[in-house]
Amino acid sequence: MSSAIPLSIGTTSTLTPVAAGKRVLLAEPRGYCAGVDRAVETVEKALEKHGAPIYVRKEIVHNRHVVETLRERGVIFVDETDEVPEGELVVFSAHGVSPAVHADAAERNLRTIDATCPLVTKVHQEAKRFARDDYDILLIGHEGHEEVEGTAGEAPEHVQLVDGPDAVDKITVRDESKVIWLSQTTLSVDETMETVARLREKFPALQDPPSDDICYATQNRQVAVKAMAPECDLVIVVGSRNSSNSVRLVEVALGAGAKAAHLVDYAREVDPAWLEGVRTVGITSGASVPEILVRGVLDMLAEHGFGEVQPVTTANETLVFALPRELRSSRR
Repeated sequence: MSSAIPLSIGTTSTLTPVAAGKRVLLAEPRGYCAGVDRAVETVEKALEKHGAPIYVRKEIVHNRHVVETLRERGVIFVDETDEVPEGELVVFSAHGVSPAVHADAAERNLRTIDATCPLVTKVHQEAKRFARDDYDILLIGHEGHEEVEGTAGEAPEHVQLVDGPDAVDKITVRDESKVIWLSQTTLSVDETMETVARLREKFPALQDPPSDDICYATQNRQVAVKAMAPECDLVIVVGSRNSSNSVRLVEVALGAGAKAAHLVDYAREVDPAWLEGVRTVGITSGASVPEILVRGVLDMLAEHGFGEVQPVTTANETLVFALPRELRSSRR
């Protein structure tokens, strides 16, 4: 699937200096990606079709506002399927699950809807394919992240986690001619390639995945931040602290030249002290963040004199994923 998905680094807006004025640079693209949009709509449609309560294993997406809003509508979030009463409906989150989780759900006669992002599913298929061919699979990602657990669970005997460049020295493989790397989809592109470079120094025959694992939306949001960061005294990333791609955006902003960068869930978390002496504020949001939260930050900044908003557009995203088959007939 991913081979048909362009990175979409197409249009770039010119940053126009504003003499002595305060301005906001607004990154585009930002916010919901196709996988998150599909996952959230999956839960909403399941509520419409089946009524509350429905159960969701883990957070459907890593965003506080989204989770709290769905909870108010009757969604019950659980850590594991054994917390779901037998026979009830459970939705698997956008981050994906291992075959063991599917098996546990089947044992409990649970009705399931799988909202795994298709780009995560692609990485699962790659893991299964290379495990069948008896490769050592080096999975670049963050320990404990649900996506990593799901991917590793597809081939636990073949997968080793590589949590950043510093973890490379501890990696050993059976046959250096049969080693491939895969990655969590929401990582920093730059840090991932640094890890790959370190791995390749140790294992010169290391193979690349058949297609890019880091998702198009993660890459596009990082490119947009890199484009505006050098102009920014401050970058505000709207997103939750357990959102890997949102945390990476803060790191990318600082690495690309922003003088300061902060992660907030809501406008009320913006400290007015951050704005002292600031002329240019950059705004972006993680791939699981609804636009209403960005609008709240823009309104707050306008109250502090940052009324001019200038888009910084580095890509146009048009990708849409179909809903899970159980819900397709009810899509708007």
